[in-house]
Order: sequence, then structure tokens, then C-alpha cells
Amino acid sequence: MKQLSNLYRRRIEPGRVGSPELARNLSELSHDIRREISVLIDRRGRVVSVSVADAKGAELPSVRMGETRLAGFHLLHTHPKGGPLSKGDLTTLFMKRLDAVAAVEVKGDGLPGNVHVAHLTPPGSTGEEEDWRVYPPVSPYDIDELDLGAQVSALEEEIARASTLREAKKDRERAILVQIDSGQFDAEERLAELAELARTAGADVAYKELVYRRHLKPGTLVGAGKLEELTSKAYHLDADVLVFGQELNPAQAREIEAATGLKVIDRTQLILDIFALHAQGVESRLQVELAQLRYMKPRLLGQGTQLSRIGGSAGSAAGGAIGTRGPGETKLELDRRRINDRIAFLEAQLREVATRRGERRKRRERNAIPVISIVGYTNAGKSTLLNAFTHAAEEPRRVLAENKLFATLRPTSRQGFLPGVGPVVFTDTVGFIRDLPTDLTRAFRSTLEEIGDADVLLHVVDAATPGADTRHDAVTRILQELEVADLPTVVALNKADAADPDLLAREMERLHGLPVSAARETGLDALKARLAEVVADVDAQRVNDEHTREANLTAERQAYGL
Repeated sequence: MKQLSNLYRRRIEPGRVGSPELARNLSELSHDIRREISVLIDRRGRVVSVSVADAKGAELPSVRMGETRLAGFHLLHTHPKGGPLSKGDLTTLFMKRLDAVAAVEVKGDGLPGNVHVAHLTPPGSTGEEEDWRVYPPVSPYDIDELDLGAQVSALEEEIARASTLREAKKDRERAILVQIDSGQFDAEERLAELAELARTAGADVAYKELVYRRHLKPGTLVGAGKLEELTSKAYHLDADVLVFGQELNPAQAREIEAATGLKVIDRTQLILDIFALHAQGVESRLQVELAQLRYMKPRLLGQGTQLSRIGGSAGSAAGGAIGTRGPGETKLELDRRRINDRIAFLEAQLREVATRRGERRKRRERNAIPVISIVGYTNAGKSTLLNAFTHAAEEPRRVLAENKLFATLRPTSRQGFLPGVGPVVFTDTVGFIRDLPTDLTRAFRSTLEEIGDADVLLHVVDAATPGADTRHDAVTRILQELEVADLPTVVALNKADAADPDLLAREMERLHGLPVSAARETGLDALKARLAEVVADVDAQRVNDEHTREANLTAERQAYGL
């Protein structure tokens, strides 16, 4: 232990990998204890860390990457059994962004053997390896001849130059997408949908990969090896965000972020970000903030007593007299309390909004105007169809309709006309998506429940995009959860002009839908006629039910002699 402690006193010439004396000292110590010994050296030539490996390997302290993307330290360690740099050595070099990594072979008599050195290569360059350059082995007595300082300076200049060029060209975050395939038949569709979500959120998709895993790793989902590959992709593609198609728990997100050094978000967080980007009205902003707070609350991180408020015992003598003893309310507890207070406030605000919306619904019911709710998967063309129905070409009647996910976040009602029926109210609703995040479902429940007040549902299906069946089924499941799936429903196969004819014919037969093109306003007359038939049937059934109730009430009165 004393000899290991003395390693901290060692000094080497700045810009050098090591010295012959340090190499021999490490080799002899490693031979004596039969363990790998590692020293971390800064650019001033000072030993800042000494570690002895166990069965799992050497444990290095956390090193902070600077703006140049290099840590400012290099690693010198021993190989008690000899051999060149291992895959683990090179992985540590890359993942820790070290200036260099060097390994000293230990001979059988304890003397140092050859020294192996490697450093990183700039992104996009081709060296002896994909991410690093390995030098030929040198004698331990020549270890101080390698000018590491010059190599590092040149490397950092190249990295900075490449980074400046990329930053000049890049105006959006670049993302790497990962969708895990555990045997789902629609895994590729989910990856394509994740890419569309990322683009809608404003990211540039640099790379996407479908990773097959029958059994997920508890901590990292995909395993350390795959994370290393993804980090390498991010290094060469200048990506700064890693997006997972699965929802990550807080521990998984932290572990993946620590392993890759990238910003890590999951599908739920991505959808929340899109909702926040597109929220326009007061109600939409309230609902999005509520969903974000509920998502954020379990993901808060505390820092123990370092972020605590002193004087937690209300100034009692036992607790600390002047208030300097013992942690009081921690920063984590403060954040949680503030979030809880904000959640309660937002819920109260939304209840008021729901009450006002209910009053508007009652007024519509008194006017006896049929209500048709337009539902469907996000970006199926619901808003475009609403504009076509109501001939709303210009503001203020025109509803926002864009070729992006979740362009509509609040229900919008417009009055239209159906032949044979007369005035009707069309209501455009928020788009659905498979595996709708629970936080969003809770926040938008009052909005989604308005669908239950409709007389007829118009289910819009995007017939031009593969996977119409799965999207239709996803919307149906959400309608079943809202207990409105039994409402009379008309299916419109939108974007029929761009759909494959064979696929369109199959969907028409399976879903009994009508082909339309909301953008070109084709097939709308047939769709209006079908809606008019269903609305008339609903009205007739309502009249029949009313007559039945009146007859039953009359019979009850006669039975009691009233």
C-alpha cells in the first residue's frame, strides 16, 4: 500500500506517455501483487489516480470531457500476463475520451516488456482501427520518446476544425434512433414512426437501428456492447441525442446516459416535447404542462445533504440551535413539493375548462344539432377533412392542417351541412397513437371524453401509409378504453389517391370504409351520404327510444292510478 501511495509522487515530462522509471516501478509492483495497476496522468505529468484491478477490471474515476471532446488525461497500466492492448483498453479509450491509453507488458521476472500505445482519431478519418490508432510496440526504455503532446494537440485541432464545419452546417440536433424488436410483427413500422416523431420534434435523424433482443437487459436494455457501437456511431455522425422507442425508467435513462455521454430521451418524452411544441390554446398548454410534470416527478434526482436546507428542526436546541445542524428539507423534496402544488393548480384549472366545455355541449344538445367527432391516428388527415367538409379555406374558420404528427391538440368544432339532415357539428380531435403515454392519456382525458358526446364517429384512416390495419386497431383500442367504441362509426380511407390500389381494395373490404382524398376533395359526396344515413338512423333510434320511454312512463302512471 505504501509503494502504491508513492506512485502519486511520480512526475513525468509533460507531453510524454511515461518514463522508463515509472514503467519499471509499475511492472515490479504488478508482478508482486499479481494484479493490473493503472495510473491516470494529466497533461502536466502528474499522477492523479492509482487503481488496482479486481476480477472485473480496474475502476477509473469519472473524467470530465471538455469542449475539445478529450478528457485531458491518459491512462498507463500494466498487463501482468503480457499481450497488446485489449478490446477493453480501446473501449475505455474511446468511451472516456482519453488522450491516450498505454499498456506495459510484465515479464516473468517482473521487468517491463514492450509498451503499446493508442489514441483516438478524428471523426470521419480512417486509421488502423475505426475509432483509434494503435502504434507499433516500443521498448520501455523508449517510452519517453513518443511525443504525445504533439499528437494530442494535432488531434484536438482536427476535432475542433471538423466540429466548426459541422456546427456551421447543422441547425438542428442530430439524433440516433433505437427501436427494440422483441418479436413484434410491426417493429419496423414502430421504428419508422419513431423517426417521424423525431423529425416532427425538430431533430435530424442521423441514424436509426432496429435492435433484436428477446430478453431486455435490466439496466441498459440493449447491453454494453451495443451502447458502445451506438456511441461510436454518434461520434462519427456528430449526433448528440439518443432516442429509444421504449419507455425508459429513471435508472435506465441515467445508466445509458452515463455510458454513452449523450442526451438520452425515450418515446414518451419525445411525444411530450412535440405536444409542447404544438400547443396553442390555453387548455392545450395546461394539459401539456400537466403531462410533463407528471412525467418529470419520478425522474427528479437529489444530491443528498449537499442540497439540503439547514435548520430542519425549527430552531430547537436539540435540532441545531441557530439552525446549522442536520439536513432539513432537501432540494429534491422542495422540487417535488413545488411540482405537486403546480399539478394541483393545473388540475383545478382544467376542471374549470371542462365545466365550460360541458356547458357548451349542453347548449348544442338543446339545439338538437347532430355532432360528428372526427377521430383517427395522428397525421391521418382529420383536420384537412374537417376543412373540406366545412369549406373553410381561410382563417378564422380554417383549422390548422399540416403534414406532421400532433398538429391538432385541442378539439375544434365547426358547423357543416349534410344533405337530407341539415346542419351538423364536426369536431376535430387530438390524433391518437399506439401505446399512448399514460401521462398524456390522463392529461387529455377530459378532451378525449368529449368524443363520447358525439352522435357518430368518423374514423379517418391513412390508406397511403403501410400498416393501416395496426393503426386502425390502435385507435379502436383507445376508443374501447374511453368506452365509446360502441358509437355508430363510419370509416373514411383517406389519401386514397396516393394509396396502392390492391391495398386500398383490401382495406375497403376489411374495414368497410369509403375511399376519399381530403386534400383533393374527392369521394366526399359519397362520404357525406353515408354519414347522413347513419345520422338519420341515430335520430330515428333516438325518437323511438323517446317514444318507448314515454310509453313506459304512461304505463307506470296508469298502473298506480295517476
